[in-house]
Amino acid sequence: MIRAYGKSGDLWTAWELFSLMRDYGFSPTPFALAGLLSCQALDLCGGVQLQALVVKNGLFYADPFVGTALLGLYGRYGCVDEAVDAFEYMPRKSLVTWNSIISLCAHHGLVEDCLFLFRELLRVEESLSDSSFVGVLSGLKGELDLDFGEQIHGLVIKHGLDCEVQVANSLINMYVKCACIYSAEKAFEGMPITDFVSWNTIIGAMEKDGNPLKALDFFFQMSRNGMMPNQTTLVIIIASCSSLQIPVLGEYIHAKTIKKGFQSDVFVGSTLVDFYAKCGKLEASHRCFDGIYEKNIVSWNALIFGYASKSSILSAYLLQDMLQQGYRPNEFTFSAVLKSSVTIELQQFHCLIIRMGYEDNVYVLSSLMTSYAKNGLLSDALAFVGDFERPQAIVPSNIAAGIYNRVGQYRESIKLLSVIEEPDTVSWNILIAACARNGHYKEVFEIFRHMHMSQIYPDNYTFVSLLSVSSKLSNLALGSSVHGLIIKTDFGLCDTFVCNVLIDMYGKCGCIQSSMKIFNGMKDRNVITWTSLISALGVNGYYHEALQSSQEMEFLGFKPDGVTLIAIFTVCRHAGLVKEGMELFRRMKSDYGIEPKMDHYYCVVDLLARYGKLKEAEQIITGMPFPPDAFIWRSFLEGCKRHRTVQDLSTEHGVVKPV
Repeated sequence: MIRAYGKSGDLWTAWELFSLMRDYGFSPTPFALAGLLSCQALDLCGGVQLQALVVKNGLFYADPFVGTALLGLYGRYGCVDEAVDAFEYMPRKSLVTWNSIISLCAHHGLVEDCLFLFRELLRVEESLSDSSFVGVLSGLKGELDLDFGEQIHGLVIKHGLDCEVQVANSLINMYVKCACIYSAEKAFEGMPITDFVSWNTIIGAMEKDGNPLKALDFFFQMSRNGMMPNQTTLVIIIASCSSLQIPVLGEYIHAKTIKKGFQSDVFVGSTLVDFYAKCGKLEASHRCFDGIYEKNIVSWNALIFGYASKSSILSAYLLQDMLQQGYRPNEFTFSAVLKSSVTIELQQFHCLIIRMGYEDNVYVLSSLMTSYAKNGLLSDALAFVGDFERPQAIVPSNIAAGIYNRVGQYRESIKLLSVIEEPDTVSWNILIAACARNGHYKEVFEIFRHMHMSQIYPDNYTFVSLLSVSSKLSNLALGSSVHGLIIKTDFGLCDTFVCNVLIDMYGKCGCIQSSMKIFNGMKDRNVITWTSLISALGVNGYYHEALQSSQEMEFLGFKPDGVTLIAIFTVCRHAGLVKEGMELFRRMKSDYGIEPKMDHYYCVVDLLARYGKLKEAEQIITGMPFPPDAFIWRSFLEGCKRHRTVQDLSTEHGVVKPV
């Protein structure tokens, strides 16, 4: 009876029966005490009293059942030391007792203790249960634990438990946490039987590993195998659609959530809100938000972030609605709403942040500084860092140094970063970028050497600055050395961002073969990639190849931007392709939706003037929607001088009055 009431959570009745049993002269049994200790409603004080009764009656010696229940009590309240002491005091331990203490240590991140206890268990027990392996595997959670995980995997196979779904799921989860996705996938594929946990774990692993397409592939495979998705599956797969930003695919998954009746679930609904917000479909995002029955802070933050990303004033009104409905904003709420705030709103938000006690939160403080700087209030943004003579918090210092760098106050950036006790990669990157921006190229590599000596690992932003300096110096040997260091440090740093700069660097250093090799080896290209290639081909005299690349770019669905058009105009200027250049100029607004700016007009005027089309150049100048600058006039006059027509033009058109 006591155990039944304890299991149902009725502690008061269970305790009353236990007291009544003792009043009638019955001695407490291990099963009665275990029933009380296992009750979820039992507090720690009551548990300690029962432990004293266990020790007094010598019940630890009678059966391990009560000791195992005591470990469960301490585990529920996070009292790891007390649980370990109780475990060591127990003279008799069952396999369940060992499994309990191993799981407890694993749950609280005590990996070494967990592994030590597992080794002891192997020494005293010949046969292990699936719970033994589930417990120890749950404690492994880093790349350094991978070797232990693989050894335990071998033991699982040796004990014939690799076909147990729960153990196999734990193996997959272990490989995922140890960043060994290939082994996780292999373990999954070797499972004879799978359940929701198996599929959700492998799909979630692919999504977190930055492979949303593979996650979707597993999702569709799951459906083909007759396993219907649950809320967790849908949350993961919608997040994958958010990464891909393919609206049609996300809408298909949304239809599945409606079919399953999960659209009002707060977790699924919040993920849908985030998906539509990231795809720029704010109306659909708002509808999903309204359809959630019980909203939480994540739901609000997802919608606010969506409107803030579009610089919509509705993000401020949503924060107001959120407060009125009794929800308390967190640091992510403030960070999102500060993105789109103007000066007046910004000051009001700052007051609210102070009132709600977030003024010392580094995340919020960083957003405040960035927002003040974006609104042109640089003095207000820099006021957060205070006195330069004392060490500052690293994130605000980095932001302030970045502001100083952008406004050209190079010395102030160095002064601020020099007082940081432990500069991080961002600090070093800002310092390197500041030196590069001010033309101190020698100091750039000297600072990089100090960064390396400080054992701060460079990232792709570091290497972009170094490659940019190599481009400005047109130093092929230096640029190639930096490229080699990138590969040696971490080939994963050669992302699209870095590869674009490498194409540009090799092009400016006259090594077009290397530019082409990098371009051909890239899997993910963007408009900047094509622009870099066109520019590299043009600057090295491969004019027709550059134009062919621009045509191929459009054929593959990449729409040229203003910078791309300047690169193509430059190719036409150097190659004398007046007809092609003028055709491109006429298509700028109609085909690409780009209004010509001063740089575009300069390229066109220079193209026409350089090849004797002076009247056409003059017509372009007179038709400009804004006054031409000195560069355009100089280009035009140089063309006039080159073709000896300046006097005729001065007299006939009055462009230049004779002195």
